[in-house]
Amino acid sequence: MSKRMLALAWSTVKGRKGGFVAAFVAVLFGSAVITACGILLESSERSGVPTERYQAADLVVGAPQTLPMADDVDPRFGERATLPAGRVGDIARVPGVRAAIADVNVPVSLVTADADVLAGPDSTPALGHGWQSAALGPFTTSAGQAPTGPDDVVLDSALAERASVTVGASVRLAVGSNTSTYRVTGIVSLPGGTLARQSALFFTDDRARELTGQPDRVDAIGVLAAPGVSADELASAIEAAVTGVVVYTGSDRSEAEFLDIGSTRSFISGLSLAFGGSMVLVIMIVVASTLALSVRQRLRELALLRAIGATPKQVLGMIAAETMVVGTLGAVLGVIPGVGLSFLFRETFTLVGVVPDDFELSISPLPVLAAMVLCLIGARLGGWIAARRAAKLRPVDALGEAAVEPPKLGWLRLTVGLLLVPAGIAMAVVLPWVLPGEGAAESAAFSAFLLVFAVVLLGPRLLGGAVTVLGPGLNRRSGASGFLATANAHANSRRLAAATTPLIMGITLATAQLFSGTTASSAARDQAADGLRADYVVTSTSAGVSPEVADVLRDVPGVSAVTPVVRTRTLATFGSRDSPQIRTYSAQGVTGDQLAETMDLAVLEGDVADVQGNTVALSRIAAGTLGAALGDTVDLRLGDGTPIRPTVVALYERGLGLGDVTLPHDLVLEHTTDRLDFAVLVTAATGTGVGALGDALRSAVRHLPTVQVNNRESFVAAQSAAAAGESAVGLILNAVLLGYLAIAVVNTLVMATAARFREFALLQLVGATRRQVFAMMRSETRIIVVAAALIGTLAAIPSLIGTSIGLTRTLVPSIPPLIYLGIVAVAALLGWAAIMSSTRIAMRSQPVDAIGVRE
Repeated sequence: MSKRMLALAWSTVKGRKGGFVAAFVAVLFGSAVITACGILLESSERSGVPTERYQAADLVVGAPQTLPMADDVDPRFGERATLPAGRVGDIARVPGVRAAIADVNVPVSLVTADADVLAGPDSTPALGHGWQSAALGPFTTSAGQAPTGPDDVVLDSALAERASVTVGASVRLAVGSNTSTYRVTGIVSLPGGTLARQSALFFTDDRARELTGQPDRVDAIGVLAAPGVSADELASAIEAAVTGVVVYTGSDRSEAEFLDIGSTRSFISGLSLAFGGSMVLVIMIVVASTLALSVRQRLRELALLRAIGATPKQVLGMIAAETMVVGTLGAVLGVIPGVGLSFLFRETFTLVGVVPDDFELSISPLPVLAAMVLCLIGARLGGWIAARRAAKLRPVDALGEAAVEPPKLGWLRLTVGLLLVPAGIAMAVVLPWVLPGEGAAESAAFSAFLLVFAVVLLGPRLLGGAVTVLGPGLNRRSGASGFLATANAHANSRRLAAATTPLIMGITLATAQLFSGTTASSAARDQAADGLRADYVVTSTSAGVSPEVADVLRDVPGVSAVTPVVRTRTLATFGSRDSPQIRTYSAQGVTGDQLAETMDLAVLEGDVADVQGNTVALSRIAAGTLGAALGDTVDLRLGDGTPIRPTVVALYERGLGLGDVTLPHDLVLEHTTDRLDFAVLVTAATGTGVGALGDALRSAVRHLPTVQVNNRESFVAAQSAAAAGESAVGLILNAVLLGYLAIAVVNTLVMATAARFREFALLQLVGATRRQVFAMMRSETRIIVVAAALIGTLAAIPSLIGTSIGLTRTLVPSIPPLIYLGIVAVAALLGWAAIMSSTRIAMRSQPVDAIGVRE
């Protein structure tokens, strides 16, 4: 990489712009995607939202919300972890603390005179707190006075205005499903700011703790520093003096205030690492394929260099320098659209509800530099792979291959490619029957990449075989042009393989990833529908259903069984102590005694009626992943991080639709943020009409304005909606991946076709008309598109079958026909447009002029 070599590379790039444009475009858009992933990753560490109620607090102390993992991302708890109320006194005694103020959050719904729930702007929640925590705002009283009794409440000014209440008025507030009347004693406002993410109500401190259901616990502790004490110094002092706490300072205080900020950071971190890593691999394959085509088109030039004395090392060095020049230009210029793509990511993630709309991105030089380095490494490695064989060819062999492609592939390339095919099929179809738990589906998903690698290595053989099989049939009515197209495709299978690799890869990855998602979604939907035996589902228009509602429903005549269901997420630890692994599972808490009448989990072993006390039922997939059998104990952490070791008393099949972990209702409820049920399932007694029961249920909960009685379909829809955000994210990422591959498809096909201008000129000089040349290219395009669709589909089918085996133990995945036809149609349109438009460009010059133009 001397200056002379780089200067020579720059001269070559300037002289052969057309040959390097494709590689430049591939690196440019690859750099954009990796830059966007890097910005998201950095934002997961540095960005957040402004704090609102804790603006006056110098720092905020909370309980740990993550499980520390050495050399890995710390998984977050799904619910808010709380602190013992005694921690307030411990922190207050730390030198430098002027005041330590406890804060609790109580979800509250304001009920109007028409018994409707007053909705906040953009569905922001209303949260109740103890009056002392108003000083952390600091909220100032604009009217009235502080609450003094258990039935007093103070509203923030925006909430009071929306509810049209003033000091002295009475308001109905629902905490969970229970509604009480309170007297408005005051109205407060936040100087210099507004509450954008919430509405605030203040009770007396005792009343607020009573409403949480855990009067001996607090959500967070706001700390005011003594004069002259810095926040960082005080944070270090508190961490040293008080164990089991996390101290938040500066902008991180919002993470203690808003639980979703930490979850968003964790989500973005994992997403950017996983997707960015996959994109680096895809970019390397695309760049290598593009450069291989470029090198293939320069064999005469390389042969001439070898003939006049250039060594293989010098040829490799020249191509490496050219790759670095093109790669550097692409990587640097790709940063600009990459920044824009990161904002597009944020907007789309906000649109589907997985990222809050006020979450800001953090942009610095670090992700930009990382993206450029990764792109250069990928381009350099791809260039080395593409140039290695060409540099070793003898000059006479290189001249021969420039005229006629070699009939055989290298033995190493052929051997590795042939071995990857059975390995990919075995990983897709055989291992899912053998591997337990999530390993089955993961193995099937990875098999698609193995088969893509096989296609890259065996491309000329596969395309040659496809041309032999498909050519005569597709071009039967095309006459001489069809015959010529088939012969041309046979003779130039290496060129076609390099050009169509991105097209095949796009079809394979699109079908494998999209239909893996549809298979999982369809299985979850079917399991939820088949597993629900209840006739009615009682839900809430607020934060949830109070546990007491289940007792009310049990007393309704005609009710056979009532099962309250509480939802959460659990962390499961398994593996060795030296290298433990963590999995996050959706979990439900139920009462097991009547569960069989309201919910059918499709039990495989044991009895779900035994789910009580310190026991658990696991889905087949979760049990296989954790290596747990009936009677074993498993290491779980409940929603707020509380560790338990329950005994497995049942294994069931319908984990995708109903949750992978089933625990006793009261155990789960006690460790959720709001301590409310997700829903209550109700089954009618024998001989009771379903319609009559519905009327009786609605009459029984008429005094509870936030409670509503729904049919079975609403529960199934809610189950599907829970995974809708993750599915939407998958679609967004697949769209980006497929968009990159679409660019690569057009890129390589245009490059391969436009380079054939001499061939087109020669055909016309020996008597072919322009119309006949176009007819030949149309026939060749048909072969390419159909062969790519066939090979790409065949490469994806084993992965889909394996995914279906792993998830549902059936061989048939869920493949919506219209979506598949859409994928093939887009691929065909891209291929057709790229080839035919570049053919038209290549034939613009007169044949006699084009035949004499240099390469």
